[in-house]
Amino acid sequence: MDIWSIKIKTSSLKKRKMSNNAESFGEIINSQTPTLVDFFAEWCGPCKMMKPILENLHQRMGNKVRILKVDIDKSPAIANALQIQSVPTLLLFKSGQPIWRQSGVLQAAELEKIITPHTT
Repeated sequence: MDIWSIKIKTSSLKKRKMSNNAESFGEIINSQTPTLVDFFAEWCGPCKMMKPILENLHQRMGNKVRILKVDIDKSPAIANALQIQSVPTLLLFKSGQPIWRQSGVLQAAELEKIITPHTT
């Protein structure tokens, strides 16, 4: 699976379930490929509901979207910089620009409809 969990410390990126190529958060969101970032917390019940939804989204969309999960407790600097005030919060980036943002749980089909227009 290509859903990435990241912990950001200064400018480094620690990844699980990824290749050995390290990229910074900025490099990832600056991609031409849309990047969906799921800001979550381990203690958040609705956040736990997002994991299978994001896995389903990945199965549906494949490489048309990159999916990142950012734990706000482990990466408070990025959460603060993006003014994340509740979890789960989903942000969609393309070419470094936030193009969509919503808090709460959304189903894979809804996310696919939001992301698809930005995949061309």
